[in-house]
Amino acid sequence: MDSTAQRAPRPTGRTVAYDPSSAATPLHVRAAAVLEAGWTGSSTVPSRGLYPHQWSWDSAFIAIGLRHLSPLRAQTELETLLAAQWADGRIPHIVFNPSVPLDAYFPSPDFWRSSTAGHAAGAPRTVQTSGIVQPPVHALAAWLVHLADPGLSRARGFLTRMYPRLAAWHRYLLHRRDLGGGGLVSVVHPWEQGMDNSPCWDRPLSRVTPAPARSFRRADLAHGSPANRPTDLDYGRYVRLAADYRDRGYADGPGDFAVEDPAFNTLLIASEYALARIARELGAAAPARQDRAERLTAALVERLWEPSAGMFLCRDVRAGELVPERGVSGLIPLLLPTLPRDLAATLVRTLGGPHFGLGGTTRLVPSYDLLGEAFDPHRYWRGPAWFNTSWLLERGLRLHGERGRADALRKGILHTAGASDFAEYVDPYTAQACGATGFGWTAALTLDLLHDRPAGDRNGVTAIKGGDR
Repeated sequence: MDSTAQRAPRPTGRTVAYDPSSAATPLHVRAAAVLEAGWTGSSTVPSRGLYPHQWSWDSAFIAIGLRHLSPLRAQTELETLLAAQWADGRIPHIVFNPSVPLDAYFPSPDFWRSSTAGHAAGAPRTVQTSGIVQPPVHALAAWLVHLADPGLSRARGFLTRMYPRLAAWHRYLLHRRDLGGGGLVSVVHPWEQGMDNSPCWDRPLSRVTPAPARSFRRADLAHGSPANRPTDLDYGRYVRLAADYRDRGYADGPGDFAVEDPAFNTLLIASEYALARIARELGAAAPARQDRAERLTAALVERLWEPSAGMFLCRDVRAGELVPERGVSGLIPLLLPTLPRDLAATLVRTLGGPHFGLGGTTRLVPSYDLLGEAFDPHRYWRGPAWFNTSWLLERGLRLHGERGRADALRKGILHTAGASDFAEYVDPYTAQACGATGFGWTAALTLDLLHDRPAGDRNGVTAIKGGDR
């Protein structure tokens, strides 16, 4: 690639992402309007009221949908996020918009103090971020964005600029976050895994002394019912964990909370396959990444598979044991191409069985065991169905030949997204909207499913497999 292309300036201003044609469906037009409303000029907020900054894995999912409207804007979404990467390789879970008032979201930049507390870890000086991370969907998103318009991508040097940053991100996770010593990545805060208040965290969180309620003010309760949000006790523990991590300079190591999570590691593996594709596109060797993805899959099976549960479970690293809770995270490894066939078949049975009810009592995948003692159909990740996890499982089902189930899940996602006004999450039984409406990744993944026809998955599954087509 020539140097002129690589120095192409980043687009500025509010470029029009979508000019609907007469053939566009109403759902398509509505989803595009959600993304247009969330665009800030350089990235997309998940929700103008509840989440007014840039979130890491939200932006990855948003870019996957945005590529169908404007490949240039999708590239910009990821470029903006990775411009805030720390020198140690981590991609922070929030990049703060300085024009948003401090009291609009908590924890705010003055809590994280990234440029000072994160100085030793290489936090950027010119932008404020959080100090924790989120699931590594980014390489997969970058590859899918490239496929949307390879000519534009090559002309702008998009993958040439993204690849070293994505490689550093994976290197950070693999080298600094193997806290259990078994080859898998650990999260050190529930927010890192993305499924914030899952019952899977209750046991390891019980060791954490909560921060006093008077020491923080929850901005989230101004935008949603307290019955749908994490409890004050949980939130106090989140604040304590984040403050302790900040106060030790965001240095990684054993702490009160360290968990090996199936979904987090699965998305790392999927992104390793995508990095292999990116390397080949750039003319570099890729076998090492393919081999690493397969080794990580074997480690995932060895450390997190629980035959009696019929799925993967989280491992509490400090306690040295699996957490006996069935969360949707334990189904996400269905996304992996080298998962043993018998395990994939078991996951499919578990997905449609009484614990998750897909195709029977539920149309989307609940975030937690329908029969679990902690199940709550409305409270955040303790039962409601989320669109990003159902999108991942739709691809996993299709990858493993379950086309009928994948088609039904796709239909359920599209219907529920439209009927709920692109809700953040929904009651798994009734599909009642919960949380914010007009939610970014719900709209984006709706667009992706509308463009990826069931008859052939030219982009998503191929990218995860790492094959050529």
